[in-house]
Amino acid sequence: MNNWSFTGNLGHSAETKFVGESSVTEFNVAVKSGYGNKATTTWAKCAMWGDRGEKVAEFLKKGQLVGITGELTLREYTKKDGTNGASLEVRVSDMTLLGKKDDAPAQEPSQEPTPPAHGGDFNDDIPFAPIGRGAACHSI
Repeated sequence: MNNWSFTGNLGHSAETKFVGESSVTEFNVAVKSGYGNKATTTWAKCAMWGDRGEKVAEFLKKGQLVGITGELTLREYTKKDGTNGASLEVRVSDMTLLGKKDDAPAQEPSQEPTPPAHGGDFNDDIPFAPIGRGAACHSI
């Protein structure tokens, strides 16, 4: 079984082309591995065929974080300068849009609820912490 699953950011917005009567949506994904000075980035050229690719293309913008699963192929070729090159190509079978790095919603500071005065209903909802009802609180 040839199945590769990975996450990464799009290097450019997706482009949809037509091959005969079929459409193919293509995009490149930067797949990072390692950390620190040993971190590397591997580029995967992804292709999503048919209506699914056409429908999702508008959401595939540069920088978008995606999760991809698909069939992996290593394509070898000769570069213009005569040296050999290779590219990883993935025929996408499943994709999950995960959001951009900078799409994190702004976090509002959390505020702890203020307990009501002695004997209020707040303490009645917490059976293991009967504060203000004669129970002593001990730290361990």
